[in-house]
Amino acid sequence: MAERIEVLLTEEEVDKRIQEIGDQISRDYAGKQVHLVCVLKGGSFFMCELAKRITVPVSIDFMSVSSYGGDTKSSGVVRIVKDLDESLKDKHVIVIEDIVDSGRTLSYLLDMLRSRGPLDVRLCTLLDKPDRRVVDVKVDYTGFEIPDEFVVGYGLDYDQKYRNLPYIGMVKFD
Repeated sequence: MAERIEVLLTEEEVDKRIQEIGDQISRDYAGKQVHLVCVLKGGSFFMCELAKRITVPVSIDFMSVSSYGGDTKSSGVVRIVKDLDESLKDKHVIVIEDIVDSGRTLSYLLDMLRSRGPLDVRLCTLLDKPDRRVVDVKVDYTGFEIPDEFVVGYGLDYDQKYRNLPYIGMVKFD
């Protein structure tokens, strides 16, 4: 089955919104340092662009969590592939995600991170699909709410392809 990509959000729209989120985080954490926890692999593109736009001190760490495999829907089984390198104790933590879909993975992840002693934990996502939510997850910073379409680009992939697209596209199967 062949796939094609239709543009949902242009590179300019994405860049503008990331700047707005960076400005908001900078205001919210004025006088403090934030610790960004990037959920790999998809969140890395978004986190790098966002971190450049945050004006308060920033530290970063990475975590890899899987619940998709090679499918287009979450399996519901959460697996930690790579844990954090640094302690979260007494830090202002912002989890950076590419997309919030069912909420299963993030609910599990956020509960686990909160148990590690941070001052607070907030969630920032480039894309949010509220129509797919099966577990309630509070998103503190949202780039865009999108329809229930399978999307790629800006770090999001389909079977490890299309991460490098500078825009958000919908995958259409022919």
